[in-house]
Order: sequence, then C-alpha cells, then structure tokens
Amino acid sequence: MKKENMTGDAISGEASICKEQVIRTTGRNNCGGRCVICVHMKAGKIDHLSTEHPCDAPEEEIPLTACVRGLNYHKTFLGEDRLRYPMKRVGKRGEGRFERISWEEAVDIIASEWIRIRDTYGPGARYVNYATGISALNRGNSLAKRLLNLDGGFLDYYNSYSSACIRQATPLMYGTNETGQNPEDWLNANFIILWGHNPEETKFDSVTMNVLLRAKKKGIPIVVVDPRKNDTVVRLEAEWIPVRPATDSAMMDAMAWVIVEENLQDQEFLNRCCIGFDKEHMPDGVDPSECYLSYLYGEKDGVEKTPEWAETITGVPADTIRSLARRYALAKPAALIQGYGPQRNANGEQSTRGGILLACMTGNVGISGGWASGTADWMEHKKPSWPKQVNHYNRQIPVYLWTEAVLHGHTMNQQDGVQWIDGPEEPVTLESDIKMILNLAGNTLINQHGDINRTAEILRDESKCEFIVVSDLFMTASAKYADILLPGISMFECENITMPWKYGNFLGFNNKVIEPLYEGRFEYDWLAEVADRLGLKEQFTCGRTSSEWLEYLYEELRKTETELPDYEAFKKQALFRYQKQPVQPAFAEERRDPQAHPFPTKSGKIEIFSEKVYRTEFKEFVPAIPRYVPPVEGPRDPLTEKYPLQLTGWHTKRRCHSIHDNNQAMHKIDPQMLWMNPVDAAARNLQDGDLAEVFNDRGRIRMPVRVTDRIMPGVTAISQGAWYRPDENGTDTAGSINVLTSLHPTPYARGNGQHTNLVEVTREESRK
Repeated sequence: MKKENMTGDAISGEASICKEQVIRTTGRNNCGGRCVICVHMKAGKIDHLSTEHPCDAPEEEIPLTACVRGLNYHKTFLGEDRLRYPMKRVGKRGEGRFERISWEEAVDIIASEWIRIRDTYGPGARYVNYATGISALNRGNSLAKRLLNLDGGFLDYYNSYSSACIRQATPLMYGTNETGQNPEDWLNANFIILWGHNPEETKFDSVTMNVLLRAKKKGIPIVVVDPRKNDTVVRLEAEWIPVRPATDSAMMDAMAWVIVEENLQDQEFLNRCCIGFDKEHMPDGVDPSECYLSYLYGEKDGVEKTPEWAETITGVPADTIRSLARRYALAKPAALIQGYGPQRNANGEQSTRGGILLACMTGNVGISGGWASGTADWMEHKKPSWPKQVNHYNRQIPVYLWTEAVLHGHTMNQQDGVQWIDGPEEPVTLESDIKMILNLAGNTLINQHGDINRTAEILRDESKCEFIVVSDLFMTASAKYADILLPGISMFECENITMPWKYGNFLGFNNKVIEPLYEGRFEYDWLAEVADRLGLKEQFTCGRTSSEWLEYLYEELRKTETELPDYEAFKKQALFRYQKQPVQPAFAEERRDPQAHPFPTKSGKIEIFSEKVYRTEFKEFVPAIPRYVPPVEGPRDPLTEKYPLQLTGWHTKRRCHSIHDNNQAMHKIDPQMLWMNPVDAAARNLQDGDLAEVFNDRGRIRMPVRVTDRIMPGVTAISQGAWYRPDENGTDTAGSINVLTSLHPTPYARGNGQHTNLVEVTREESRK
C-alpha cells in the first residue's frame, strides 16, 4: 500500500467536498491527560492535529490541552511500520519471524488452543496480561476477561505496575484509597511538597500541573523531593531537594523526629484521630513499646532517627531535613503530595506510610489546603463500566508475579500473594502454571516488565507458557514473543469513551475519523468470532457491536449521572464537563467527630500502627509502623562494592510508557541517554555524549551519557519505555531500563520495585 493511502478515508463524505473538516476526539493513552484532539481532515485524510487552548475552555474550567505527545498521535499511529495482517510465528519465540495468515485461520487457531489449554490444565491456566495501550471504556484486555469469565474463568491479577505499593499501603492506615480532594484546593495551602511527583513530564492528569502553576503564580512555596531535578522543578522554579532512591522513608522519619523534638506536632489531632503514634494510644493487647514514637527515639535499637542519622542514608544534608520539617509543620495548612515514583522502590510501602504519617503529625488531614497524602483518589462522578461478571476460577495473583506463575504457579499460595477474588480469608493455592497468555494492546510482556533477559528466557521456553496471543499496532519487543500476532487499530480508526485517569470532572469521546488500515481489527470483533467457536457469541455480544455497547453503557450511566447530554450531542462535542461542586476535604467529617464518623478502618481511627500487619505472616518482613527499612540494592547494600551506582527511572515527556518510541521525530525532544552526575562521570573518564555501557548481573545496555548536575552524585537514571533492541551479544542498544531492573517484588504489596537497582558504568571501548 502506498504511503499516501496510509491514513485511509474519512467516514463522512463531507471531507472530500469541503476544504477542511475538523473532527473532535480525545486521547485514550495511559498518560492521564485525556486531552482534546481536533483532527483536521483534507481530501479524506488527516492533515494535522490541534488541541483545546486556554481561551477555548469554558470560563473557570481547566483546558484539556494536548502536549507534544498528543499532537503527534497521527505521526506515531499511522506510520509505515504498522502491523498489516494476522501472522503466526515460524521462528523461535523472540526472533520476530512470522508468516501471514488469514483472519479465519487466526481465529481458528486461537479457539483451538483456548479449548485445548482449558481442557488440559483447567481455566486457571489462562491469563490476560496487564496492558494499558488502550485506556478507555472498550479495551481488549477487559473484553478478553469477559469472554474467559463466560467460559469458566481465568487466573486474574490485582495491583498495577504504576501504583501497587501506594494502593496497598494507604488502606493500611486510612482504610481506603479515597484520600484526596479537588486539587484546586491546593491553592488554599501555605506550603506544597511534591514528593517524587513530576507532572510536567508525566502529564499525570489534566488538572495537576495547571493548579501547581497557579499556586506558583500565587506565591505558594513549592518544594520537590526527587533524585533528579526534573522538568517540574524547572517549570515551577521550585526548590529541589535530591534524595537517594529507596531512602525516602528515612528522610521522613528524620522530619518526624524534628517535629516531635521541637514540639511542632498536632498532638490533639493525633490523640483524637490516630492510633499507634505513642504508648498511650496503642491497640489493646499490643506492647506499647511497639509504637512509632518509641522507634523514633531508638528505644529498642538505640538509634535516634535524627537528621544526622538520615543524612548518611539519604544524602540529604541534616540542616535541609530540619528546615523542610519546620516549614511543613508550621505552614498549616500544607500539602504533601506523593507521586508514584518513590513507591516503585524496594519497600515502597514504607515511603507511602511515611508521607501519611507526616500529614497526620502536622494535622493536615481533613482541612482545606491540607492533604491527607497516600493514594489520594477522588471522584465526584460515576464512570461508565461494563456489567460485572463472576470469575468462577476465583483466584488472583499480584500483577508483578505473573512470570513466577508461568514458572511454578502450581506451587504458589497466599505467601506469594495469591488471593481469592471473592470469598473467605482462608488459604488459597493455584491449580496450574500459566499456559496461555493474551497480551492485547500492551508492551508489558517483555519491555515494561522487570529483568527483560530473565523474562525473555521464561517465554522462550514453549514447554512453560504454551500459547501467546498478541494484538498490537507495531512489532514491539513484546510482539516478537507472540505465537499468533494480530494487527490492531488506533484511536483514529474506532470509537470509544474516555474518562479522567485521576482528577478531572469530565467524560470524553473518541470519534472514528478514518477506516481501519490494512486488515487491522478492534479486539472486540475477533473475540466475538472466538466466542462463536466456543458457542458463546450471544452471551458475549448480547447482539451488540462494539459501538452499540458504547451507546448502551453511556445510557446506563445517564440513569444516575443526569447532567449528561444525549448520546449524539456527546459524540459531536467529544467532551462533556460536569458542573463544579464545592470542595470537600477528604476526612473532614472524621476529623470533626471521629466518634460519630469513624475512619473506615477496623479501629475507626487512622492506624499508624497496623494491627493487621502485626498479627499476620507479614510481621516477619514488614514493620507494623511506617519506618525506614534498608532496601536490597540500596545505597548501603554490600553489593555496592561491585555495582556502586544506584539506577532509577523516570517517565520521559516524549513517550507515554513505551508508546511513541517508534516515532523517530519525537526522539530529539528527549534523547535516550543515561543521566550521570559530573562527579561520577569524571571518576569514569566519561564526558557528555560519550558512549558507555551500563551493567549489572542481569544485563547490559550500551547508550550515550548525559553529564549533568540535575542528578545527585551516586545516582544514575534512564527514562523508561525505550523498545528493547539487543545486539548479537545480547547487549541492549536502545536504552531499555528493564534490562537492568529487578524482578524482586516489594514485601507487602508484592509490587514492582523497579526504581531500586545497582549498576556500574564504563566507557564503551573499555569492555573486554
């Protein structure tokens, strides 16, 4: 097919008559932005994209303005590198050798293997891999789960790669993840701390950076705690405090010590609303010396958690820790806003709990301008959703442990995080290893999972996972491991409904602007054909197309969200904004009267001491209080003698996870380079732009170095998401950080600690 035909034809015949037609749609990637995209069509093809500007948004509304990623969607998704037709593997897994087959043959093979694996190993041998390439109402992985539920169930997962630790740790203290409020309330704060939060590059959502810029304009002091001087620091002209990865909770402990030592804590709030801070407020039957205050003053280990103690661990000067603690405690109201970066470290649960502890100690919970910290979910309006189904297999694993379930799922139990989906809290095991994986619109099968080399080795062994189906737009690193590889379609080639990822009161619509390219199909359509082979088509589709499901689910939502307009008006505008509501601080009623309005915990109070942890098997490796736990591959690990540099990652502004890495025009925005402090570079005779090798026992990357004082000494960083591209010796040449990251899960959430790694760096020519 010629390049000029790549964008296909518009649905509406008007495009071929009018000079230009503009069709509104919204982004559906997992960056959280959900921006407004205006597609400018000429002669039936996409000419360019534009977006909503501040002057376009209604008065007092936050504009949904696309960043450089959103304005390049068409160049990313409609290029010559698209997958064009169904294929089956003819080489070894991972080689990327395939031959073309028909859709009928592809569906026949999928249905046949689906049935064989179900009947041979049971429904729990089937697994749908974590995927966020489509983050909208209709998404392939959710639809595959729907069909599996109709066919006896499957092994499901819980947690996400983004937020496992923060979502497991926050309820330990608050009993819920709903700990946030409208971010516009930050404008009522007197001081803001962004702890490991970088919304300028991640986008995060459509609200956060807008409000922070207004806070800056208002003169509210903003501090960013992060190993890198990220773009958020630069854009906000904020104060930067660099901290070593995986040591955040040590810094938080030291801040807590200063607050208590100088009598700056809100003792009245702690006494009324919290349990476990001091000996006088502990659960019945628990040794009072287990309280947080006893730990802080070293009653058992003989070590007071002073700023000087923390400085040797974190690399943050003691005076800086003292100053930050005082400013935060005295500025009430103040907001300590936690990003997801610190909790993606080893023991990431503890940094989450430490941030919540500081919010409680300073009484910044339940007040305007304060922030309860933790997950900080907040949602005023219900979102559209598919009807809930029963998974009759009724088992789930932590999402980060799926490779372990491929290797030895039949031996995994509750100690590995295996849980019932619905049922009593009693021992549970798996009945089979994972034998079939459906990987639909995702690159986590290889690229985004930890320790790529080990993961690839597991998947190459066809005696373990016997069948892998991948649906994608491109030949990604993960697509190369498919047995059946199917061409999907982009946001321009189908309809969908988008929703705010974190904050924002709106609903968006993806309008179809061109016909599917080549033989690309949306996952719903071929899954319906698989369902037909299984005798389940009517139950799966209920007689509806994918677009008809969208309208049905929207109308179901309108029964409760009565502000919503009729469906056709919604589609035409591609965006509906709800009316603004008064800000309600999280836990305002609980703070006012915890007796009448208890916190949603077992004790009815904020549980600084977790009796749930204390009285379970987790007690052996997770403390019952929020405190620093030295991490494996942290700055004090003996392994530093071999690999002296810490390696962390970040979300670059030129990719949404791994999306856009195939768009070469985007590379110049933020070239893939290893960030290294001048002190560390000089010790290795490295200069800016030199080619270096970054390595540890898990793998090796060859990439250029960026020497910069925007990263602290002893720490290196690589942006995540580059597509893994090994040379003939197995050295990655693309800068894919997960060649070097660990598969070791965090202790409580069993989440990914992919920001905690030790490496060494040498000049490329020094390799022997």
